[in-house]
Amino acid sequence: MNMVKKHKADTTETIDDPVPVEEIGKAGTTVMEGVISSLKGINEIQAEIVSLVRNTVSNTLRATNVVAIETIGVTKDVIKGAIQASEEVGTGLILSTKSVAKGVIMGVSDVGGDVVSIAGSIVKGAVKGAAAVGEDVAMVAKRTVDGVIEATREVGGNVEEVAKVAVTAAIDAASTIGNTAVKAVKDILIGVVEGVKEVASAAVPNSRLAA
Repeated sequence: MNMVKKHKADTTETIDDPVPVEEIGKAGTTVMEGVISSLKGINEIQAEIVSLVRNTVSNTLRATNVVAIETIGVTKDVIKGAIQASEEVGTGLILSTKSVAKGVIMGVSDVGGDVVSIAGSIVKGAVKGAAAVGEDVAMVAKRTVDGVIEATREVGGNVEEVAKVAVTAAIDAASTIGNTAVKAVKDILIGVVEGVKEVASAAVPNSRLAA
């Protein structure tokens, strides 16, 4: 009697030309190091912009001896300069607007100016400027409001009041552009005032935070 040996079918799945694990590790490391280097460079650039704007605003206002009157004019001029810079380079407004906003708030604070009132002018100027050069209005609004709030916190100002003024200004500026811009700005700024319910309720009526 002949014994027939049955072999179990080989169900092992094979992959053609697998990428060596070591190579993936090297590629990942290369990308990681490159991104870290780039982010460090971006952080340094942003810090330089904050310092430049802060010193320019504070020095200009000190030279006028009329801080209350000149603050809005200087702020508008600085925002225009930032927008024109982005046009020259072809990009960069979304990246730079937060740093510019921080610098303005800090510069105004350095000379004892009214940070709350100037917050609205900064945001309005940035939003309208973004629309004029075809930038993403909602993103510029968010970055500007972020910068205003962050700087106010750093100088020990009234963060809630500044947030309210900044968000309201962003929506007002967007309303001169169109309904789509208003909706986009409202939607993106909900997250900015997350956790500050009273500010959100006042600045963004009918939002999910006001419920």
